[in-house]
Amino acid sequence: MNRNPDRDTLFSPFRLGPITLRNRFIRAGANEGMVLDSAPTRALLEHHRSMAAGGVGLTTVAYGAVAKVGRTLPNQVWMRAEILPDLKALADAVHAEGGAISYQLTHGGSFVTSVKVEGPTMSASGGFNKAGFMRGNLRQRAMTRADMDLVIGQFVAAAELCAQAGFDAVEIHMGHGYLLNQFISPLSNKRRDEYGGSAENRARFPAEVLRRVKEKVGQRMAVLAKINVADGVPGGATVDDAIVTARLLQQAGADLLVLSGGRNIESGWFMFGSNFDMDEMKKVLKGSWLTGLMMKAAQFGTPKVSFREMYFLEYSRRIRAAVDVPLGYLGGARSLANAEQAVAEGFDALVMARPLIHDPKLIDKFRRGETAVSGCTNCNRCIPYIYHPAGTMCVLNPPNDPALNRVRAAG
Repeated sequence: MNRNPDRDTLFSPFRLGPITLRNRFIRAGANEGMVLDSAPTRALLEHHRSMAAGGVGLTTVAYGAVAKVGRTLPNQVWMRAEILPDLKALADAVHAEGGAISYQLTHGGSFVTSVKVEGPTMSASGGFNKAGFMRGNLRQRAMTRADMDLVIGQFVAAAELCAQAGFDAVEIHMGHGYLLNQFISPLSNKRRDEYGGSAENRARFPAEVLRRVKEKVGQRMAVLAKINVADGVPGGATVDDAIVTARLLQQAGADLLVLSGGRNIESGWFMFGSNFDMDEMKKVLKGSWLTGLMMKAAQFGTPKVSFREMYFLEYSRRIRAAVDVPLGYLGGARSLANAEQAVAEGFDALVMARPLIHDPKLIDKFRRGETAVSGCTNCNRCIPYIYHPAGTMCVLNPPNDPALNRVRAAG
């Protein structure tokens, strides 16, 4: 029987920093909406347990805000010592199924769409805050060196908390318009000091964050970063900027870079490779007129985009050719053939979210030869469910049990 070397690579153990994954499939961080009292719920535990039971090597828990003011939505985890039992329960559940677990650490900065923050929000630059004005966060201020030191300390403390809870990795989110991306992207960064101007200067602070996290936990945990291959809109960061960012993060000690793209406000269609289903959004957000209005405003001027597989591949190839750091391919992988192509082109891991939300058992089905293609239809109707009381789900599946989202993970 002829063996497929790329398939063998996908399903072989993968050394990631100080840890070893059972394979090269990673469940991407994507907001789950499974939070109670800013702590993980039993729904979140079961969601990621199912990912591990279904065969992924590493599952990524989305959006752990490193500070209370770093939340974008009220139903997001705020990383603090009080939730350590919930974090431990989450890690233990994934480990019991043979998988590894990562927490995505994030600070929203000025991207605070559903939480009122006292005073101007922090960002790379000051001025009007278009992301937060509907919630009364009208102004943003340019971070000082003291602010940067504070935020670095918050990322380090959050990573240490994850290590105490038994997590295998942390992923520092530097894309999609959140705080660290507000430094990287010229759409947000108008600074004239050593943290603004050139692509190297704009990536300087995010690289500092990763370096400090790596120094604190890098002997015990893998330290990943999620970056944009491009912002996808005129005036935004380009793939050439992404190459500079990737090189700086390689120097800072990143164990793997997850290559995403787009910004939540300016180019969500670029991030997902297709348009949102606004009818499903209206259905889920019924009664939440303000959030619905914000989502509708974000769609103004959005181009019509048809989904295509591997939609970030051309950008990601450029980055692969420019750096030696391990890279995780993300963006439109829907089949075993897509995964094999990614490995054949030199990517070290295959990262996906929507196909695994549709079918958490997909990786084991790939491995056993039961299927070679995901049943995900790329409809994006799962996205609005981060606002639903039961949390994110695929609309092609039975609905989630809302009761699981009303009890904390360690409850």
